[in-house]
Amino acid sequence: MNGVTVATAYVGPMPERISREDVARIAQLARLTLGDDELDRFTSQLGDILDHARDLAALDLDGVAATAHPFPLRNVMRDDVATPSLDRDEVLAAAPEIESHMFAVPPVLGEPA
Repeated sequence: MNGVTVATAYVGPMPERISREDVARIAQLARLTLGDDELDRFTSQLGDILDHARDLAALDLDGVAATAHPFPLRNVMRDDVATPSLDRDEVLAAAPEIESHMFAVPPVLGEPA
């Protein structure tokens, strides 16, 4: 596969549909407390996800190259050339408030000033 190593673990065939008990056990392992409505909803949703995974697993992908993106990507990079920057005093003169030759900004996330 183009020098790519893919780790897989075979655990046997997937059951026809995931059971409510399976979802309850998964929730317990994840330390989640689910109500009956949530358990029913998540059983249905997980079943749909696993059905889709089963559909994907059934596809014949022989001869299909592994890819990380459906379209060819190209980095657009410019040469790293030093250029003159703005004058510090000129920029600070336009600031609403400065402190110790730096921009003064309000505290973030409730941190004290």
